[in-house]
Amino acid sequence: MKVLIVGGVAGGASAAARLRRLDERAEIILFERGDYISFANCGLPYYIGGAITDKEALTLQTPESFRARFNVDVRTGSEVTAVDPARKEVTVRAKSGEYRESYDKLILAPGAEPIRPKMEGSAADSDRIFTLRSIPDTYRIKDYVDRSKPRSAVIVGGGYIGIEMAENLYRLGMDITVVEMADQVIGPLDYDMACEVHNHMRSLGVRLLLGAGVSAINMAGSGGGLEIITGKGSVQADMLIMAIGVRPESSLARDAGLQINERGGIITDEHMLTSDPHIYAVGDAVEVVDFVTGQKVMIPLAGPANKQGRIAADNICGISSKYKNTQGSAILKAFDLTVATTGINEKTAKRLGLDYDKQFTYSASHAGYYPGAVNMSIKTVYERGTGKILGAQIVGYEGADKRCDVLATAIRAGMTASDLTELELCYAPPFSSAKDPVNMVGFSIENLLTGKVKNYHWHDVEHLPRDGSVTLLDTRTDMEFEAGSIPGYMNIPLDELRARIDELDRSRPVYVTCQIGLRGYVAARILAQNGFDTYNLSGGYRL
Repeated sequence: MKVLIVGGVAGGASAAARLRRLDERAEIILFERGDYISFANCGLPYYIGGAITDKEALTLQTPESFRARFNVDVRTGSEVTAVDPARKEVTVRAKSGEYRESYDKLILAPGAEPIRPKMEGSAADSDRIFTLRSIPDTYRIKDYVDRSKPRSAVIVGGGYIGIEMAENLYRLGMDITVVEMADQVIGPLDYDMACEVHNHMRSLGVRLLLGAGVSAINMAGSGGGLEIITGKGSVQADMLIMAIGVRPESSLARDAGLQINERGGIITDEHMLTSDPHIYAVGDAVEVVDFVTGQKVMIPLAGPANKQGRIAADNICGISSKYKNTQGSAILKAFDLTVATTGINEKTAKRLGLDYDKQFTYSASHAGYYPGAVNMSIKTVYERGTGKILGAQIVGYEGADKRCDVLATAIRAGMTASDLTELELCYAPPFSSAKDPVNMVGFSIENLLTGKVKNYHWHDVEHLPRDGSVTLLDTRTDMEFEAGSIPGYMNIPLDELRARIDELDRSRPVYVTCQIGLRGYVAARILAQNGFDTYNLSGGYRL
């Protein structure tokens, strides 16, 4: 059996290694148009910023080591320019010339390419404008930074790569501006959770231009700098990183007559087989199914790409292996913050018309009495009625990653909020609390589902009447209330509520808030059992 693989990074390299482990006699040829295979895309910004100092650490395998360990014919500097499904051949352009190579099975793993729209302006083609996809891109940026010592940078795009590049250039001492067309950074987050990131970045002096696109790039004076024209004014900088997103590099598949979706994604079945019975496709160029919603989506992540490469290899070798959809679990280091997501966000649930609700909780990373505890904000989207967990977003510091991993596992297992309350998770004061933040998510949602409390949300606050027809009650301490409060709310500290309950009118609904929602819940329980119709502000005054 002769297998050709086009693309040698995550999906392609994973497929090649799995094929060899399953079939020692197969002829495996891996084509990569660049000079590097199996490199760590996700580590590239951290080499530029200096967190990774050894450039060799970025290459997990070299062509020579891959050939020695897996007996794979690795051909770098070799671009596959065409696929002929009828002849079962590919056309390859190499330094030595163009040639054809036959196959029994073909795996396409071309990945995705950065979007770089055509720009207007005198500096639209400046060598100070960069994109980041490959190791050569990384070296170009690193060399420019080391040689020219830029003092400022504009990042166009506030997604994962954009934020990582903003952080790493900031760590090098540059003034940073992030320009983002949407009203928030990090698209998988909902706006309310992204605000945590906005506030943190601004506190560090990073400038955010949200809801702003770039219309032109001009030369700025005689020093060779750039003037970036945006929908919210102009910004001058010494360099610019274009990080507005990626698109699937699927022209090979399209030209070969394979089925492609409207976004350019290669359509495969659950075995990673394309519309041709001898061609498989894996990685960022492939359309996938959202695990939660069942919708066809494009989710370019390294974990799914590696799994898909393994699955394609299994099926080529006669093992009926299936890819069981993508739930979008991802994590990002956003300066000092950890941002983690899994499943669907509220935007998606609302767009699809799902019967959902949401809950905000704010929990410590470990026992509060043990030094170093830091809080994390958790937003959980769940199915109304059943309490089935649909998605989670966490913004915090220590411990945010492992809580999101637990919630990702819960989503994969189809667990409900009630199931979360029963999870027995590891506890010792340096690592967690006896009631882990994941348990607290379950407890708070279960309280809603069983009618022990009713919620209202931050976006409801401005619409609440201020005419005395409802009671707006803040249960924080006097000192907290005086430091800042929501207009129209009266203050009765929680510990005084029972003694002062007669100050409230039982005929009026009571909308309670506290700092994070916990004291508000306690107050709501007191009031509900004393005849009040009560609602608690999820996430509290802090949110």
